Amino acid sequence: MPVLTIDVGTSMIKSVVHDDQGRELALCRTGTDVLRPRPGWAEQDMDAVWNGVVGTVRGVLARLGPGQGPMWLVSFTAQGDGCWLVDADGRPTGPAVLWSDGRAAELLTRWADDGVLTDAYRRNGSLTCAGMPNAVLGWLAAHDPGRLERSATALTAAGWLFLRLTGTTAVDRSDASAPFLDHATGDYDPGLLDLFGLGWAHGLLPRVLGEHERVAGITPGAAGQLGLPAGLPVVMAPYDIASTARGAGVVDPGQACAILGTTLCTEIVARRVDTTGEPCGVTIAYGAPDRVLRAFPTLSGTEVLDWAARTLGVAGPAALGALASAAPPGAGGLAFLPYLSPAGERAPFLDPRARGTFWGLSLDHTPGHLARAVFEGLSMVVRDCLRASGTEVRELRLCGGGSASDQWCRLIADVTGVPTARSADTEPGAKGAFLTGLVASGAESDLRAAAEKYVRMGSTWEPDPGRGARYDELYASFLTWRGAARSLGWAPAAPSVPAAARV
Repeated sequence: MPVLTIDVGTSMIKSVVHDDQGRELALCRTGTDVLRPRPGWAEQDMDAVWNGVVGTVRGVLARLGPGQGPMWLVSFTAQGDGCWLVDADGRPTGPAVLWSDGRAAELLTRWADDGVLTDAYRRNGSLTCAGMPNAVLGWLAAHDPGRLERSATALTAAGWLFLRLTGTTAVDRSDASAPFLDHATGDYDPGLLDLFGLGWAHGLLPRVLGEHERVAGITPGAAGQLGLPAGLPVVMAPYDIASTARGAGVVDPGQACAILGTTLCTEIVARRVDTTGEPCGVTIAYGAPDRVLRAFPTLSGTEVLDWAARTLGVAGPAALGALASAAPPGAGGLAFLPYLSPAGERAPFLDPRARGTFWGLSLDHTPGHLARAVFEGLSMVVRDCLRASGTEVRELRLCGGGSASDQWCRLIADVTGVPTARSADTEPGAKGAFLTGLVASGAESDLRAAAEKYVRMGSTWEPDPGRGARYDELYASFLTWRGAARSLGWAPAAPSVPAAARV
C-alpha cells in the first residue's frame, strides 16, 4: 500500500506518493511566495502555505493510476527555524517569520558582543542566527509586543502543518534543537531561555515530541480538505534538512550530504554533541542517543545562481552552468564570495553584515569567467562547511535542485577532494519523511535498515587530483579574500543623499 509524503519547503511545496518499494509513484509541486515587506524581512502567509499543501495533496492523489490502493500513512517534513505564531484557537496572529529573515540582526550583534551566542553554543552546540525563534521572539518583544500578546504558541512550519493535520500542538525534537534544546534531556533548557532574556517566552513553546510520539491521526476536517480518510496516521518527520539527510541515506557517523537548494546545507552525522571549538553551525537531534546531525545551513544558495543568471542575461542556472563550463578552473584568477543574502551569513560563520563580492576582476574577464567564479565560490562554501565540522568524510551525497547539474557535482568533488554521489530520488526530503514514517509506524525496525532497503544513489564523481591541487590553492586564497572583506567591514556604507538632491 502506498505512503503519502509532504515536503513544505521555503519556495516549493511537494507531495509525493511512494510505493512499498520506496519508489516515487506520483509527484505534485506548487510554488510558494516569500514576502519581503521591508528590506531584510522574509515572511510567508501561513494559510497560503496550508492551501498549497491541500492543493499538492489533491493533485498527487489525482495522478495515481487505478489499482494503486488507498494511502495507509502520511508522513511530512517542512522548513525549519523561523517563528509561526498562532493564537489559542490555532489561528495565525500574522505572517510566519522565516529562517531567512534578518530583522533581528541588531539584536544578534548585541548578543554576539555580550558573549551570549558563545555561551549558548557551549550549552547545546548550536549558533543562533537572526531567523531562529529566540531572535525573532526577542525582536517582537521590542518592536511588536501586541503580536506576542495575541499569540499562544510559537510553532515551526512543521508544527503548523501538524496542527492543521491532527489538531496537535507540538514540535519535533529536531526543530527544537536550536536554539533551546537540552540534548541530554530532550526538552527545553531553562538556562538557555534565561541566557537570551526569554524566560517569559517558555509558555509560548510547544511540547517537544519524543521519537515515539510523532504519530497522530488526521482530523475529519483536514481529511475532508485533502481527500483522505479520517483517522489516517500522520507522522511528523524531522525538519527538512534532517529529513533530506535521511532520504540521502546519511545515517551513520562520517557520512555527509550537501543540499544544493535555497540554502547550501552541508550535514555530517556525529556520535555526540560537541560544544568545543569555534562556535558554528547547528547540532540537530537525529533519532538516537549516539546520533546527532552537525548541519551548516547557509543563507545563500541556489538563489545566487538565479541572481547571476539574471545579471549575466542568460536563461537560468542551467544556461549559467553551460557558460561556466567554457571557462578554465580558477576562472582566470577571479574569485567570488557568495554571501548575497540581505541577512548576511550564518554558516560556517555568523555575520549579519556579510556581503558578496568579486575579487580580481579585470577587463580580461568574460561572462564565462564570472559564471565559473560563482559556481566555484558556492563550492568553496561546501568545502568550508566540511572543514568546520572537524569530521573526516568518506563520501558526500548531493541532493536538491542544484544537484541536477553534472558539472556542479563534479566541481564539488574537485573542490572538496571528496567523492560525490547524487541521490536517485527526485525528492530526497520526502524520501526521508517516508523512511521516518516506516520506522515510526513499526513497518521498519530502525533508520539504518530502512535506508539500506529503500535509498538508491545515482551518478558518482571522483575528485580529479590535478584540479584538486589547484583548488587547494584557490581555497586558501578564498579564505584570504574573505578575511580581507571582513576586516574592511564587507562593503562601504551607501552614502546618504540629501532630499534636495534626489531625482
